[in-house]
Amino acid sequence: MKKAILVVSFGTSHMDALENSIERIENKIRDEFKEYEIFRAFTAHKIIKKLKTVHNLYIDTPEEALEKLYKDGFEEVIIQPLHIIPGEEFDYVKGVVNTFKDKFSSIKLGRPIFYYQGIEDAPEDYSLFINSIEGLLKKNECTILFGHGTPHCCNSVYGCLQSVLVDEGYDNVFVGTVEGYPTFETVLKRIRRRNIENVMLVPLMVVAGDHVKNDMASDEEDSWKSMLLNEGINVEAYVHGLGEIDEFVQLYISRIYDLIENRYLNVGNTKKLHSV
Repeated sequence: MKKAILVVSFGTSHMDALENSIERIENKIRDEFKEYEIFRAFTAHKIIKKLKTVHNLYIDTPEEALEKLYKDGFEEVIIQPLHIIPGEEFDYVKGVVNTFKDKFSSIKLGRPIFYYQGIEDAPEDYSLFINSIEGLLKKNECTILFGHGTPHCCNSVYGCLQSVLVDEGYDNVFVGTVEGYPTFETVLKRIRRRNIENVMLVPLMVVAGDHVKNDMASDEEDSWKSMLLNEGINVEAYVHGLGEIDEFVQLYISRIYDLIENRYLNVGNTKKLHSV
């Protein structure tokens, strides 16, 4: 039986971020699961188009990748998304997988980083994430986790992460987003209440792409770094994607093992069912 793992990410047009995070994760997965062939797909069509135009690099969409796997005779397919939250991009992947469910002997979809927490017989995804980056969190007076944010209802993930951080004793870690809640103003208020003078900005993103380099860490007046400096707060920026942290990458590998061993296969349901 031909077996494949399709690693699906939002994607990035920054070649250094592609190599340092996405490609790095793919290689870790390839080294771990030698009986599977590893393939790549991006969900961001604009990024796919830009890579083709600027770098002559061709990346498949999830539909294109699965269609190729079907035509090449693969029978067992695992799809592991590199998405952080179960938002619009993850919904898109779920929809694509559903259209291919009858074309393979087995097709399984893994979960993003934040999915389960406080549910009986399910992994504590938020706690596992916190543990994976504890080395970063514990060495700073204050850490700001800089997330993307979304109008999708799953933006609540960020508030849940903030609550779990507090529950686990990380009173000096604050979650903020560029395009959702908590906002920059929300984070600033929390810092002010604690009289914090020094902060570390850390991306809550797999890659250090455009948002990280520009919206978070640039010298532009509207970047989070610049706005915090203007408030008299000392800022250090960690300009690296989470995909560069081995312990974080292990979270994806564990999710793939969950699929192989038939744990938590019904994404959206805690019952151990073989479906997606």
